[in-house]
Amino acid sequence: MYHKTPKLTVVGAGPGDVDLITLKAIKVLKTADVVLYDALVNEELLTYIHSGAEVIFVGKRRGCYTYQQEKINELIVSRANSKGHVVRLKGGDPFVFGRGAEEMEYAASFGIETAMVPGISSSLAVAAHQNIPITKRGSAESFWIITGTTKDHKISKDIILASKSNATIVILMGMGKLPEIVALFQKEKKHNLPVAIIQNGTRTNEKVGIGTVDTILDVVKEQGLSNPAIIVLGEVVNHRAALLTIQQQSAVDLNTSLYG
Repeated sequence: MYHKTPKLTVVGAGPGDVDLITLKAIKVLKTADVVLYDALVNEELLTYIHSGAEVIFVGKRRGCYTYQQEKINELIVSRANSKGHVVRLKGGDPFVFGRGAEEMEYAASFGIETAMVPGISSSLAVAAHQNIPITKRGSAESFWIITGTTKDHKISKDIILASKSNATIVILMGMGKLPEIVALFQKEKKHNLPVAIIQNGTRTNEKVGIGTVDTILDVVKEQGLSNPAIIVLGEVVNHRAALLTIQQQSAVDLNTSLYG
């Protein structure tokens, strides 16, 4: 009996919209013998997997882990050895707070061949989908992408450093720490700094809340915003409203020129 070479390919599924997965990712999915996918993966993408492949959900939903990380690592190795090509499908980009590197290292330690297909990161694409640029000349010369919660379940100290800068700050997995984040920026006298919170970014059920450091907690409460969501802090958030104003004014000007 022919035995397939054990292999792990970590694949980025993109931010949520099925059209934002890469062509290479789709090609790899079609070659999978086993696919392990997370909760943030749009399940419509599973239609690209051939019918003979084993598909296993290993994500987290409503605070309940189907598999702990250690079990996922072990599952990757066991399935690679027994079935061949394992594709680990992860939301966004697996190398941006996705633990893709950890899983590849674990598999490699057992002599398993590894590969990685980057994905479009939600840290950039979700804001862009709402017409919020991460950088913009005159508004932001750099950006930070920070996890809101460390492995010790504490707020990242990098947010303290970021709050002192003029950079755009994108915080992932930070909704549970939002009051602490707000307090840090208030301490830096940035009460009027624009803030956007985008839930289920790029999906059909996307929700957006726009406010300032001083008002965003009320916005979250009023709109019922929760995870999965990203937090964007910075002057670039204003571009969204500015663009809309320009578009509306252009429409008025065009209508006036046509109809007097």
